[in-house]
Amino acid sequence: MRRLLAAMLGLLASTPALAWADTARAELKDAQGTIVATATLTDANGGVRIALRASGLKPGAHGLHIHAVGVCAPPAFTSAGGHFNPQNKKHGHKNPEGAHAGDLPNLTVGADGTGSIETPAAGVALKDVAGLALVIHADPDDETTDPTGNSGARVACGVITK
Repeated sequence: MRRLLAAMLGLLASTPALAWADTARAELKDAQGTIVATATLTDANGGVRIALRASGLKPGAHGLHIHAVGVCAPPAFTSAGGHFNPQNKKHGHKNPEGAHAGDLPNLTVGADGTGSIETPAAGVALKDVAGLALVIHADPDDETTDPTGNSGARVACGVITK
């Protein structure tokens, strides 16, 4: 048994950083405190890969953003501050002066209230966004209107934790 344990520890010591060392998660809760989405964030070439799965949301498109403050106080989640925008750009991927580092594509939710998205947050690393908030909005992001994309109220929020 000792030899097996020693062999396993030796293998771990000689293995490159394990995958979960470069991973963060967020549990997004609605105003009532119910978890409506979970996200896994990992470092990837050129940015952070976000994989989010949601349920119990209104069908349709919803704005999705990384917000600058890692505080999710219900019911309005305004404690999460504005979009993460370290380069002081305008909002939106369609805006010639954009986009914020926290601007992400819309989350599409089906008639059954579920949705998922896998998307990069370009130009940032996991260390840049850990401790910030991931927010789902009530309405779709128009990808141009500064500073919020006209995406309406914040309906779910979760802090990104390593």
